[in-house]
Parts: sequence; structure tokens; C-alpha cells
Amino acid sequence: QAQLVESGGGSVQAGGSLSLSCSTSLPAYKFWCMGWFRQAEGKEREAVAGIIYLSDGSRVISYYADAVKGRFTISRDSANKTLSLQMNSLQPEDSAMYYCAIDCRGSFQSLTAAMGSPQGPSSGVFLNWGQGIQVNVPS
Repeated sequence: QAQLVESGGGSVQAGGSLSLSCSTSLPAYKFWCMGWFRQAEGKEREAVAGIIYLSDGSRVISYYADAVKGRFTISRDSANKTLSLQMNSLQPEDSAMYYCAIDCRGSFQSLTAAMGSPQGPSSGVFLNWGQGIQVNVPS
């Protein structure tokens, strides 16, 4: 079974930054549809950021939840098989368990439509998940 390992979480003061990484043993060709989700205590898991690439490496579409637009950036390093999430200007409401997800089921058309929707992709389209890493931003 594929293993995804998140790192880079922890506790940071409001206004600070953290960079999450997700490394994996998955083959590089699966790094075409990826995402980051988060789940705060007592709340449902929600999409934070997502991205789809064409096979030539060009980015097709990226998604960011309204709450993180302009503060978070999702990126990939396919050579090193790593997915990253740069988080700046962190706020207490960003406190949650963060999960990386790699490779998707579904048609290219449906997935790009999901990435372009206000709510972003559902967790059900992703095939491989990390175990999660905690991010705390004390109020």
C-alpha cells in the first residue's frame, strides 16, 4: 500500500508561516492530481488546496478555499515525489489536522470542474492519503 508521509506541522504564532511537505513512494506519474485537506476538531474534512497537471507538466487548474486564498500555495516536486503546502499569515482558525492526497479517480473533465468549483474537490476523488499532521495557531 502506498505510503504518504506529511511533515512540517507544529505550533506557530498568529501571523507566522509553516511549510507542509508530503513525501511518498508512489510513482511519479500519479503526481497529476493532488490536494491538501484539513479537519478541525468537531468539523468535517474540507478541501484547502488542489491542483491538476497535464502529462507535459503544465498546470491545468489549481483550487484554493476562500479562507486561504492569497495565503497558502500548493506545489509539487515530481522529481522528488513531494507535494508541498506553503502557509503564510496563519490564523487561529487555520488550526487543524492537515492531510495530503495524491492521484484521483474520475474523468479529467469532472476533476477540473471540481477544482474550479467554490467548494473544491471532494475527498472521495482522491486515491491515496497521508495520516495527517497537526497545525496549531494559538489565539
